[in-house]
Order: sequence, then C-alpha cells, then structure tokens
Amino acid sequence: MSEETRSETYAELAAVGPYGVRPGHALITMVEPHPGHEYAYNRWYEDDHYYAGAMAMPWMYAGRRWVATRELQELRVPEKSAVARPVTAGCYLSTYWITEGRYDDHMKWTVGINKRLNRDARVHHDRTHVFTSFQDHEATVYRDGTEGPRDFHALDHPYAGLVLQVIDTEGPQERAALLDRLRTRDLPRRLAGSPAAMVTVFRPTPLPGDRMTYVKQVEGVDTRLTLLWFLEEDPRACWTEHFADLETLGGATGAVELVAPFIPTVPGTNRYVDELR
Repeated sequence: MSEETRSETYAELAAVGPYGVRPGHALITMVEPHPGHEYAYNRWYEDDHYYAGAMAMPWMYAGRRWVATRELQELRVPEKSAVARPVTAGCYLSTYWITEGRYDDHMKWTVGINKRLNRDARVHHDRTHVFTSFQDHEATVYRDGTEGPRDFHALDHPYAGLVLQVIDTEGPQERAALLDRLRTRDLPRRLAGSPAAMVTVFRPTPLPGDRMTYVKQVEGVDTRLTLLWFLEEDPRACWTEHFADLETLGGATGAVELVAPFIPTVPGTNRYVDELR
C-alpha cells in the first residue's frame, strides 16, 4: 500500500462512525513487575508502552497510571482474593478510556500493534498481568450531581487516589440486580459526604483469540462488575473512615473479590518504585 493510499484511508475512517466523548469502554490493567525489575518496568512502561502501546492508538483518548506502595498494598481485602494471588500482587494499575462504539475498531489496532511491538523487542516480559481486561461501561454515579468533573474527565482531572473494586456474582441475572442496587441505592449513599467524587462501573468483555499469549483470557465475563472510585484525598488519609468496609458492598448477591487503593504515579519519574516491596 502506498503512503498516499494509507493517508486517504485515514481520512475515510475519520469521516464515519461514532466519535463522542463518552467512555463507552475501558482498558483496566493491573500488573506486577518481577522482583528486581521494578525500575526497568516502570521506565519501559512510561517511556514507551504507555504511548506506543496505548495512547497513540485510535479511539483510546484518555489514560492514567496508578501505583500501590507496600503501605497501600497492605490495606487490600479480602485476604484470599480470586483476582490477586496473593492479594498484594499487582502494584501498578493503568486505566484507559475508549470512545463508545469504537471497541471493535480499537481491538483490531491494538492486537496488530502489540504483535509488532513484540516482534520489535519493545515488550517488557519480566512482569505478570494480574488483572487485565477490556470492559464495557455500565454506569457512573456522582457524589455532587451535575457539579464537578464528568466521567470523561476522570483520567485527566488530578484525583489524589483511586480504589479498584471487583465484585463477582452467581450469574447474569444476579449481576443485573446488583448493578441496579449499586446504581440507585448503595453507591449514592456511600458517596454522600465521602472523599470519592464518582464511581464508574464496568463489566469485562472477552479478549480476542489472537491476543498476546502473555495475557490470560478474562474471567467473569457474565458475572463480574469492576468499580473505579475516584478520590479527592490520598486513600491512606481516609481509608478507615470511608473505605475499610467496602468488602461488604456486594451484599447477599455479590462476593467482593478485591478492594485495592492506589495513588497516581508521577510521569517521567521513578517516584514510589523504592516503596513497592
């Protein structure tokens, strides 16, 4: 294909299809660098992969990295997690928003570019994917109604912390009932007066069959909900009062499999790397 033909194809693709700002889909990926490789992993991800393997791709329009120091890891529950084994595994979290209606388009690109990055030796293999999945947006609940940043601002607004929560149910009907209860009752009640400005709720989608082999297939596609709590305070300063009991949020219909607090990384630096172990 000639350079001119490629350029014309870009123009044609831009002229059709959805192009709103709603985060209809997300990539949520929690990763554990292998012991002794923390600095190398952090520099590879920030200096190369965050851009070449994520933000430079079509329809992925916002991203942010988060880190759990050892102090934050020790706040996690439950002790026996179906997500993280041990529950402290996964000290880095990356979150990305994808334009609603562009999931299939994005996936074709991301599979292709990651295969190319791997061939070109631009993939850091001394890491383990603890919890990596593309997810569909189900709901956003705001503490302050129409005031404040919207969910499409969430990864650019300077939030001081984030809590990743994963809840499993018995089946699709139970998940739908839990989602309705969270959206209409439990989340508004918990957000009121708390340092969390919003909660976004997602459900996982299966990864394509031609995904990279080091990323395992997604679990809980029909049964799981993923919640992201965006905090205006460092979670260590408000954990006991507001978030220590999040393990009970699933109630009788859902088992909370992970509650994990994070703080934002400082891009371009190795801040917090020496606090992971």
